[in-house]
Amino acid sequence: MAEFVRMRYAELARTAYLLTGSPEAAEDLLQSCLMRAVPRWDRIDDPVAYLRRAMVNERTGRWRRLRRELLRSDPPDRVMPDATVPVAERVAVLAALRTLPERMRAVLVLRYWEDLSEQTTADLLGCSVGTVKSQASRGLVRLRTALADSLGEALNETFAPGGGTR
Repeated sequence: MAEFVRMRYAELARTAYLLTGSPEAAEDLLQSCLMRAVPRWDRIDDPVAYLRRAMVNERTGRWRRLRRELLRSDPPDRVMPDATVPVAERVAVLAALRTLPERMRAVLVLRYWEDLSEQTTADLLGCSVGTVKSQASRGLVRLRTALADSLGEALNETFAPGGGTR
């Protein structure tokens, strides 16, 4: 397990950050899911999928309990390092992502940042594939609108239908 955590921690932390919007909440979410996985680690076939689902389930439970939490506007580079994307674009995308409802944000994070299939995303969120499709479509429209305001047409073309989404 220690080797797995060393190799996959940054990837899982990024997913947790995108689900929570806060570096502290992301670390708490990931750590609590890792701790709950320890007793059954030998029986887990696909640890990445297991931990993604555990993080989504835990986060959904927190959403229900807390309804909404304050999110930071400055993404920490230590949780989500990505030297290939200019910082201004990353900040704008994350800020736009944080304006979305929680379920829509989770769909976009799992579908496009984690590159999961519609079926896998639906299974993780406990909803239908149709819900994933509609939430992704509506979420991308909202992101395009928000990014057009903040970054202009250059970045908006990246999120245009048929274009890349990453």
